[in-house]
Amino acid sequence: MFAAVSLGAKGMSLGTVWTAVVQYDPGLTTHQIIHELRLPRVIGAAAIGGAFAVAGALMQGVTRNPLADAGVLGINAGATLVVALSFAFMPNIPYSGLMALSFLGAVLSTLLIFALGAAAPGGLTPLRLTVAGAVVAAMLHSLSSGVAIYYNLSQDLAFWYAGGVSGVKWMHLKLLVPIILLTIAGASLLGKSISLVSLGEEAASNLGVRTQRVRWMAITAAVILAGISVSAVGAIGFVGLVIPHIARKLVGVDYRRIIPTSALLGAVLLVLADLCARMVNPPKELAIGVMVALVGVPFFLYLARQEGRSL
Repeated sequence: MFAAVSLGAKGMSLGTVWTAVVQYDPGLTTHQIIHELRLPRVIGAAAIGGAFAVAGALMQGVTRNPLADAGVLGINAGATLVVALSFAFMPNIPYSGLMALSFLGAVLSTLLIFALGAAAPGGLTPLRLTVAGAVVAAMLHSLSSGVAIYYNLSQDLAFWYAGGVSGVKWMHLKLLVPIILLTIAGASLLGKSISLVSLGEEAASNLGVRTQRVRWMAITAAVILAGISVSAVGAIGFVGLVIPHIARKLVGVDYRRIIPTSALLGAVLLVLADLCARMVNPPKELAIGVMVALVGVPFFLYLARQEGRSL
């Protein structure tokens, strides 16, 4: 995070960064750049990276689907559609209202995905959940594009499609960070139960776990994390897909360790992705979603191939 704050179109020493943090002088231009632009951006990237990663870990654990992720399953698409509608019909909506509506969109898309997946004969399976998510995501993205074109919002929504943390300010962090930290803490308390659910519903039930209750609590936490993250930085995909797999390789299959490890690794990934997006062609920036996709797409194809072999 200190490297991300110090590097950019205008390079600064770590000493300058430290002084700006502990002894902020609003009269110095370097301190203003650090305090008003780079610090909230980097803190936002860390918080939201952790949120996306934990959301993915929760979805993978309770659905027993290694391809589950808020982006892949279409949850982000629901939040993005509501953001597009908000821009069209409520252009002056406050940030807190936008977050609430984004969360509502994520909830509705989640319910639709699970309803479609469970409607087929044989009930909900990991493969059907992935297919339902892909279908719903395609539909919602099409609707978002239609709203953007009809109401001339293409330029405004370009940020949300590509994703980026450049617009994160201190006023956003005051609302975002407490919600993200409290939700991740609550999800960590479910770690033992999610570990048992990930072994199979019958085994978990025999051990006294209320599987349906745990599943819906975990999905609710994932939807909160994904919904508020999309409202802040747009629909950045693949963080929740890649990071939980790396966490499992490092700490094993116990979700009491996977959840906090995913939060840390997700924060690292998004901070690095944002730094790379700023450093590729300064002072211009690439979309952070592009940098994450360079890692996420090959990893998704690899997982899909492994999953196809297991089927």
